[in-house]
Amino acid sequence: MSARERLTVSLLMAMVALFVPGFLLHAAPRFPGSLTGGLLGIGGVLGMLLLLAYSLTKRIPWLRRRVALGTMLSFHVYAGMIGAVLGILHTGHYYRSPLGIALVSVMLAVVLSGFVGRYYLVQLGTDIRDQREELGALRNRYDLLAAERSVGSAAIVGLADISMRALVAAIADLEHAIGRREALKRTLSRWTVLHVAAAIALYPLLALHVWSGVYYGLRWLQ
Repeated sequence: MSARERLTVSLLMAMVALFVPGFLLHAAPRFPGSLTGGLLGIGGVLGMLLLLAYSLTKRIPWLRRRVALGTMLSFHVYAGMIGAVLGILHTGHYYRSPLGIALVSVMLAVVLSGFVGRYYLVQLGTDIRDQREELGALRNRYDLLAAERSVGSAAIVGLADISMRALVAAIADLEHAIGRREALKRTLSRWTVLHVAAAIALYPLLALHVWSGVYYGLRWLQ
């Protein structure tokens, strides 16, 4: 995972998070049915459908031999984020239809759970590893000070006691921080279940939404 990829996906995720509550400032009831709104909706549907390419690559041997899974995973992430952005824009911030609200909610669950699994959990694991290395260094320093204190003079013992108290406080704080991050990681490690369940719910809702748009749109033209 490159820094550029992480930055790009984070910006797309921020766009999704900012666009969703846009109804507080603006709502366009007719926009989803307009030409621009329709094209955005088609783009969002294509983005959601392209998410399946990664799953197919994982499960079809001849595809897996021809395409790198890492490349397909990056494509999967970008397709989901861009599809979500286009889907939110397509709504015109007009959330009235129960089907539309359900579809937006499930789409956000897919995107958010994917972001958590692909980026946040990875970063959380890196932070925990770095903090464990720092904790090991602090404990080694504490052991060295304890050894110096046992053989030092009174002045050295006094300085060692001060340094050791500061080290003990730092070690305790770091252990507490690691414990909280590990608890959060255990909780979020179930992201795959939510991601898959939301994806399973997404496609029937998406198909129903497209069908209703076509059906009522054609009926209106007649």
